Amino acid sequence: MIFDSNAFLIIFTGALIAISCGFLGVFMMLRKMSMTGDAISHAVLPGIVIGYFVSGSQRSLEVIIGAGLLGILATLMIEGLRKKAKVQLDASIGITFTLLFAIGIILINLFAYKVDLDQECVLYGEIAYLPIDLWITKSGLNLGPRVTWLAILNFLFVVGFIYLLFKELILTSFDEGFSSVMGIPAKGINLALMSMVSYTTVSSFESVGAILVVALLVVPPATAFLWSKSLMPLLRLTAALGILIAVLGYYLAYWLDSSIAGMMVTVAGGFFLISALIKGKKPSWLKGTTKVESPLGI
Repeated sequence: MIFDSNAFLIIFTGALIAISCGFLGVFMMLRKMSMTGDAISHAVLPGIVIGYFVSGSQRSLEVIIGAGLLGILATLMIEGLRKKAKVQLDASIGITFTLLFAIGIILINLFAYKVDLDQECVLYGEIAYLPIDLWITKSGLNLGPRVTWLAILNFLFVVGFIYLLFKELILTSFDEGFSSVMGIPAKGINLALMSMVSYTTVSSFESVGAILVVALLVVPPATAFLWSKSLMPLLRLTAALGILIAVLGYYLAYWLDSSIAGMMVTVAGGFFLISALIKGKKPSWLKGTTKVESPLGI
């Protein structure tokens, strides 16, 4: 079994991304909006193209900002269609991501057809290239893998966001009407959560890819839901699953000579299937309950 600096960096970065996505995915699942992450991952394509036009680089801050703004726009469109136009959530998600993704493809075909910027390079990533993608300053200082620093920054943002808005996220997730009575801006909290999902998706493009980020947003929290009935153990179990997914995914990919990112998600799916077979039934607290104290265990 090989364990060197490159293996450590890949596992460490993959674990950070899995934990960050998993933490956000817990609150997305509580709101029954798990697949909103899928919509965001496709909808940000026009923002990436526009950011590239502005900066002339695929790895610039403008690309991240453009994608983040499009993620927020996608969230607003989904909410607007659901509440104003009375369209069901799944339909509003489908309409939003297909429309914005199609616009992104058209922009690429019209203006960036000679550039290595297409839907494939945007939506898929390979974490195996992480050790050679170094962050070198203008003075020549090597700071290490650029994607690892992005993963650390994103992890700190996610943890800080949940810590600062923990109570608000809980109340708006379980009872939006009650949270409004308590004076909590439910729409603002929801927009903030979707903004974090947008940033996490975009910042993880070049490591595991946007499509695989969607899996990490959904599968580890869903697996943890099968084992836990309270929120804090749920978050801890999601984090533990993220670490296991990164470790097992890396070594299975090494032994089988396959995609590391793909194997990580395969391991996540395996954990879920095994958990579903063992548990056999849905936890009672998910069967329509709206009481905050039941899943929180307080």
